[in-house]
Amino acid sequence: MAGSLNKVLLIGRLGADPEVKQMVNGKSVARLSLATSQSWKDKNTGEKKEKTEWHRIVVFNEGLVNVVQQYLKKGAQVYVEGQLSTRKWKDEQSGQDKYSTEILIQGYNSSLTMLGGGNQNNIASQDNKQNFDDSPAPDQSGLDDDIPF
Repeated sequence: MAGSLNKVLLIGRLGADPEVKQMVNGKSVARLSLATSQSWKDKNTGEKKEKTEWHRIVVFNEGLVNVVQQYLKKGAQVYVEGQLSTRKWKDEQSGQDKYSTEILIQGYNSSLTMLGGGNQNNIASQDNKQNFDDSPAPDQSGLDDDIPF
């Protein structure tokens, strides 16, 4: 193959507060559950339809993990740029191989931007910028959906 590209761009809302954990090497990792939705009108009934997709986002950039933990909460709208990655793991109960597809935010060519409010707050891992403010987040109390995972 002459060249290839693995790039994912998403805008959505967090379905839960970020989950931050320590890895074996002592570094932190953040996991986000991001919902993207599309809506349309049914041609036959005229009824409004909506479909929501859930995406697993994994943030490995140490500085970005700290900002995610401090500033992102359930319902926050974010723009993410990352790489698609599928990992294989073994289910301890059944012993069967399982697969998880995630969007990785790490190193060069990845970013996370907090959306909403009066100005955009960009947190870009590719050049280690962490521009943000602590203005109050907009009311997003209508987002109490259960996360399917």
